Amino acid sequence: MEYTVRKGKKYKARIKLGWIESFADNGMLADKFRFIGFVEVIVKGNGGERIAEGRWMLDDASADLPSQVVEVIELDEA
Repeated sequence: MEYTVRKGKKYKARIKLGWIESFADNGMLADKFRFIGFVEVIVKGNGGERIAEGRWMLDDASADLPSQVVEVIELDEA
């Protein structure tokens, strides 16, 4: 599934991890989001289900989502 992120927007992703991946800590997952360009990253949860939030500050971009990312929503900032 392809998804487009837009500069300055904040996103929330629901992540489902496999058995081995579920041993990763939230800091490691947050680092992966930072590596691809997100800032203000927060990852919550444990085990196989996590929620990540972050802001995209680079130019608009589209890419295929990894299979572990099962839902992405753009957050309203009221």
